[in-house]
Parts: sequence; structure tokens; C-alpha cells
Amino acid sequence: MKRLRLGVVGVGYVGALHAQKYASMEDIDLVGLADRDFERAKDIARKYDTKAYNSYTELLPYVDGLSLAVPTVSHFEIGHDILAHGIHLLVEKPITLKLRDADRLIEMAEKNNALLQIGHIERFNPAVVKMESLLSEPIFIESHRLSFFTKRGTDVDVILDLMIHDLDIILHLVNSEIKEIEAVGMPVMSDKVDIASVRVIFANGTIANLTASRVSNESLRMIRVFQPDSCISVDYGKRKIKVTQLKGDGRNSREEEFPDSDPLADQIRSFVGAIKSGSGPKVSGVDGKKALAVALCIIDEIKRKSKTLSRIEH
Repeated sequence: MKRLRLGVVGVGYVGALHAQKYASMEDIDLVGLADRDFERAKDIARKYDTKAYNSYTELLPYVDGLSLAVPTVSHFEIGHDILAHGIHLLVEKPITLKLRDADRLIEMAEKNNALLQIGHIERFNPAVVKMESLLSEPIFIESHRLSFFTKRGTDVDVILDLMIHDLDIILHLVNSEIKEIEAVGMPVMSDKVDIASVRVIFANGTIANLTASRVSNESLRMIRVFQPDSCISVDYGKRKIKVTQLKGDGRNSREEEFPDSDPLADQIRSFVGAIKSGSGPKVSGVDGKKALAVALCIIDEIKRKSKTLSRIEH
């Protein structure tokens, strides 16, 4: 099999990390990086001994697959063009801003026999993978994703910026349709919603409470899943899992950590492996669309609540 030729479109903070992971792989060729900030592209390209391009269109003839790490507003336009050329695509989350655009990306990938993977990186967190193997009957889930404020990611609400990671995990874990969504949120440091609290009620009775904030004074990424006989807690950042057995009056807890793991590297390897094997990606375009659909419902609910409150105040 010929060596895969891969590249990265958008080499900001996240895209530069993608370039680093590709450059460390011995069985592929990192053939180029593209960014509108050509000086930035050249700096990163020199670091990883590859070529810089001013536009992604210049890179297309030389690659078999691409990572797309540009602002969300450009995911559809650029992603659609990449897939139209039959090039495999790993696009950072969220898949797009609109559901119909997500559908069009999925259709274009199928039409051109191109792989479409979505960058929901927590799926590759070893603590999450371990948690999946221990779940049988989730009845209550709570997640907290808090971060300090930075301008990166503020082109979208915190739901699409941060909470969508947890939405993807929860939708993956709970095999049921959603019955009801309750949500509140507000802008604090930007003109988008910066902090939000959400309750998702599933038809099978499972309830998930989610909190996301990008204006916190601490950094926390955690999810807890309660079952009839156990509580499973995952610290995403520390890649640590704690399992507490709940039997009678006694409690038995055990912990496991994965300090040497690298979820982004595992995500990149999964993308490369899926291309080579011709298999489906671990996180498909359909998965990305499902998470987006729920995120958009949450955003709509927050807007509805805000309008109702505004009418009451006036």
C-alpha cells in the first residue's frame, strides 16, 4: 500500500497540534499545511519539515486526507469542497453550524467514497473507553465542563464550543430517544452564551444534567454516571476513572489512571487507520450531526427562555 499523504487546513492552536501528531507518525507523509495566515503556516511547516500553502485549494492535489481545524463558520464550505474532491476528512467539532449543512457533508462523503470523521476527542479518552465497558444501565448522568475565558471558540455559544463534547458522549452512552430538554444560559464575556445549564430527559427514563462555562475561575472536565449498583466518575483532563460500588451499607471504590495516554494522537491514528482499512470512522458524520442537533435544540431553548423573561420584565 502506498504511503498516505496527509495535511492540515487551519494551523491555529488545534490545527498545529494535528500537524504535530501527523509529523510524529512514521507510516504517513505530512505533505502540507494551509492557513490564511501564511506566515503562521510557514512557521509551523518549518517546525515539522513540510510545505506551507496560503490556501487549502493549493493543497488539494497533493493529499489523500486532511484535518480541518478552521473556525466553525467555515466548516461546511471548505469541508464540502474537500469531500467533493474525494479527499478523506477529519473535521474538528462541531461538524457544521446548521443541520442541513451536516447532511450535505455526509451526502458528499458517501457520494465520493470519502471518509468523514468528526473530532469529538473525548471518545478517544482511555478513561471514557474504560467507562463504556463498565456501563449496563445508566440512570443518571452529570457532567461539568468549566474553563477560563479565552477568545478562542467565542465565535459560537458555549454549547457548541464546550458542551457538545459531553453531549456526544452522553448520546453515545444512552440508547434512547430524547423526550425533553430544559436549558438556561447567558452571555458574560462575549456576545454569545458563555455559561449554560441543561437537563436532558430521555424516553427510557435516564436523566442527564450538563453544565458548561468558559468564564469560570477553575478548569474542570468531569462526568459521573450512576447505575443501580455503581457510580462511575471520569476526570477527562487527568484521564482518570473511579468506580464506586453501591451495595447495601458498604462501599468499595477503585481508581485507574492513564497518565501516558494521548487522546488526540489516538484520534489521528484512528482516522489514518480507517482510511487504510476502508472501515467506518469511530466518530462518524452521523454522530456529529446527532450531537449538533441536540446542541441546536439547547440553544433554541435558551433563546426561548430569554425572550420569555424579557417579556415578563417589560
